Amino acid sequence: MQNRTSASTGSSPSQPIRWPAEWEPHAATWLTWPKNPETWPGLLDQVVLAYVQIIEALIGGERVCIVVDDAEAAESARAALSRHGVRVDGRITFHLVNTNDAWVRDYGPIGALSGPPGSQERVWLNFGFNAWGGKYPPWDFDAAAGAGIGSALRGPVFDVPEILEGGAIDGNGEGVVLTTESCMLNRNRSLDGEKRTEEAANRFLAHWLGVEQVIWLKKGIIGDDTDGHVDNLARFVDHQTIVAAVEADPDDANQPALAENWSRLESERGRSGRAFDLVAIPMPPPIEHAGARLPASYANFYIANEVVLIPSFEAATDRRAAAILGECFPGRNIVRIPSQMLVVGLGALHCLTQLEPIGVPAGEGDRGAETDSERNRLSVPRAIR
Repeated sequence: MQNRTSASTGSSPSQPIRWPAEWEPHAATWLTWPKNPETWPGLLDQVVLAYVQIIEALIGGERVCIVVDDAEAAESARAALSRHGVRVDGRITFHLVNTNDAWVRDYGPIGALSGPPGSQERVWLNFGFNAWGGKYPPWDFDAAAGAGIGSALRGPVFDVPEILEGGAIDGNGEGVVLTTESCMLNRNRSLDGEKRTEEAANRFLAHWLGVEQVIWLKKGIIGDDTDGHVDNLARFVDHQTIVAAVEADPDDANQPALAENWSRLESERGRSGRAFDLVAIPMPPPIEHAGARLPASYANFYIANEVVLIPSFEAATDRRAAAILGECFPGRNIVRIPSQMLVVGLGALHCLTQLEPIGVPAGEGDRGAETDSERNRLSVPRAIR
């Protein structure tokens, strides 16, 4: 097991920190194997099939690290992958960390780079997690999983005294971040019960992620239980270009919020004073489950080393959304992953993935996480609330 270097609460790396963009080179992609029947009632087999397709698309360009509770769960995942023709070799590793659910984007540590260009050390930021404002108890394992995953990674792990989910922010790698007022400033994300102010959010994002500019969108889409994660709304695809979801139907419930967000993006300027290049991506038609609208969005794509994974919903808009992203990423293959079942859990591809950036772990080179999952048993105690 790797020694976890945990800073005292409130401290931070001594060197300047930079949060890399998702399109920068990855050492690996991390996933948590799906298991919670309450998240996907009666649909776990179909969700597992989607995971197989995700992993198969990723392993040609990077390692895939899969979080499971125990050795038995690892063997079950291996068997599922093998049944569908995915060879489990050195490109796929399993890491034993207890979790409540699969949304590693939101409870996993966020990788950042610290130090001067060319010799940047990879560091891990373990933000607090409270199940999107206390919505889904129990979340004790998920809240502790950031530390457990961090123990399997090389580089210091810093415990951050702020609640922040990875899906609540999106960055361009040059200090500009997108987020929403409805989530980031929500009282339910505060440690002290007081509403977080915009100024306070700007300060902690600057301190921990090297953010120099925050672009504030208003709110999220119907059915999004995260209070409006930005990864369903707008995403950087290069330093100057933002892909944003739009709704053409004026009678659709999402149209006003998405139009407001688009208007805000149009009025923004980068640090150079130049307006951002905006690319509209359509929303899929409304998708419902058990009488409720689901937060389906093509903006919930994931950028990997060689591919871009985009949700598909068996809709006429699937092909157009994929073509738009194809123009944004000419050097990567666009892979459509059936996500009708994934979104029943109220999330999709970006929510289920977390990247491991490439850096220079102190004195060790970029070897990444350990590969012997049986040796790397990560004991995560149940938190006391």
